[in-house]
Amino acid sequence: MADGLHVVVCLKQVPDPEAPVSGYQIDADAKRVKPVGIPPVISPFDENALELALRLRETRSGKVTAISVGHKLSKAVLRKALSVGADELFMIDDQAFAGDRLDGYGTALVLCEAIKKIGAFDLILTGRQASDTNAGVVGLYLAEMLEVPSITLAQKTSIHDGRLLVERVLPDGHEVVEAEMPALVTVSSEAGELRPLRMKDMREAKSKPMHIWTEADLELTRPLEMKIVLEALSKPERRRECRFIEGQTPRKAGEELALRLRDDGII
Repeated sequence: MADGLHVVVCLKQVPDPEAPVSGYQIDADAKRVKPVGIPPVISPFDENALELALRLRETRSGKVTAISVGHKLSKAVLRKALSVGADELFMIDDQAFAGDRLDGYGTALVLCEAIKKIGAFDLILTGRQASDTNAGVVGLYLAEMLEVPSITLAQKTSIHDGRLLVERVLPDGHEVVEAEMPALVTVSSEAGELRPLRMKDMREAKSKPMHIWTEADLELTRPLEMKIVLEALSKPERRRECRFIEGQTPRKAGEELALRLRDDGII
């Protein structure tokens, strides 16, 4: 941290979570969910992490590096990180890193080797989970691989006397955790939404460094094996049944309704 704080933010490109359910199709044979006509975006949880990184840099000199792993990554989508203030972007793009070939473990492994190649860092920030899988494991896998301490569900971070202070979200409040750096922190949505884009910054972002690496650019020391085996994927069946509750009087009808609800285990 002698030359300023270096924060690495991990971003995932996902189908827009605000899209209607009708835009998703389930391929039972391929065991995949296919978005149809849904544009890609940066996972909103990762945008929370990016916003926290930018706030940290505002409190001290430093650099924010954005990194993303996948296949057919969109420059237009990920350039958003540069537009809001990130200094550099690394896109690790290869067919070997497609969504059906990487689970959380594999993604963390690729991120680990890419971050090692980028160089020294003080802090890594990730979203609490991805908005498509909601698994929430990549950050913890990555911290273990890099052998750095990890703190989850952060809503605030600060640095005092060279140590990291993190305010974590709890079901009944919050707690403050202290750790040495380098470290990894997963960021909760309570950290706040990403700042809005400005036209001036969008123009300037086109001149910022954007690197595209493939599997050949990395020195993967472990095989990209899937740790999770998906046995089957299908659309859930929904049944609707309408019952008319009758009674000679409204009171009798209410009593009958209460009995039915009790028999069905609802009350």
